[in-house]
Amino acid sequence: MTMTRKLFTRCLLTLVVFFVPAAGFSADGVQSPDEQVRNVTNEVLAIVRGDKSIQAGDSGKVLALVDEKVLPHFNFRRMTSLAVGPNWRSASPEQQERLIAAFRTLLVRTYSSALTKYRDQTIEVKPLRTNPGEKMVRVNTEVRQDGVQPIAIDYALESDGQGWKVFDVTVAGVSLVTNYRSSFTNEINAKGIDGLIASLEAKNKSLETGQGGK
Repeated sequence: MTMTRKLFTRCLLTLVVFFVPAAGFSADGVQSPDEQVRNVTNEVLAIVRGDKSIQAGDSGKVLALVDEKVLPHFNFRRMTSLAVGPNWRSASPEQQERLIAAFRTLLVRTYSSALTKYRDQTIEVKPLRTNPGEKMVRVNTEVRQDGVQPIAIDYALESDGQGWKVFDVTVAGVSLVTNYRSSFTNEINAKGIDGLIASLEAKNKSLETGQGGK
């Protein structure tokens, strides 16, 4: 695993711990993005700390937890379109849906094991500086652990009118969608959109097989 992938593994661990409904709502009843990040840790951490099978790496339980508590707070269409880049516009609607599904599965299966590794990390959410009515914000956080250099993780969120959803994550200055865009572009240049879809789906099958016995 490369250093960037190691950082993103920690990033997804933090995401898993973050996105659960909690207190801290604006006047219109929509939770503010920084309060969403600040207050959502308790429920998921309680589940992880109280479930020995998750701690032991039960992939089925981990995936179910991620699916229920984390994924509803992501805009995977926007994430996928940003990761694919300009080639997104040349993809057919069917290809776009397959890309979204494959990229979503890749992220979940690649990083869900990070949830089982949560132990004593602490997360500091920086004060949010934004203007009223803004539809896009960046929430800056720092993950701390004794004996390890703190890691800066920034979340790009946008409002859909009903709440805030993540569409990119920057770990130690490296954007998740930008990191994937390079490899996706190379794959498309070599084999086209269908080639990228096939590659992602094959990778997902490989990851599923690797996790299947747990």
